[in-house]
Parts: sequence; C-alpha cells; structure tokens
Amino acid sequence: MVVQQEAPQMNDLWEALGALGDEETRQVLVHLFTAYEELLRRDPTDRTAEVFYRLLAQALNRTVECNLNRR
Repeated sequence: MVVQQEAPQMNDLWEALGALGDEETRQVLVHLFTAYEELLRRDPTDRTAEVFYRLLAQALNRTVECNLNRR
C-alpha cells in the first residue's frame, strides 16, 4: 500500500502501518530516524527532532519494560 504524501489522514497512516511486514516496518523506522537525524545535523536546536527522539526513547523504554515483565 502506498500512502500519498499530501497531508495523509491519520486513519490512512494507521492502516498503512498495519499492513506492513516486519522488514518494511523497520525500514519506516530507519527512514524516520535518519530524517530527524538530518534535521538535528542541520540545526542542533531543532525542537521537532528533539521531541521525536524523546518520544522514541520513551516508546523504546516502555516496550523493553513490557517485554521484561512478560518473562
């Protein structure tokens, strides 16, 4: 499934993400990571990139904690 780049609807993005396989999901995450990395490279004070990385770290921490609690 290809999502148009012009102001996609939230539901369309959720549907597209849900349709991805594991490898494609990793590719999306890598693309987002590198896009925000580039924003920070250009402007180390870029608030959007700072928020992205803070939320990413929180999501990673929650996921790791949940996985540890399941064991």
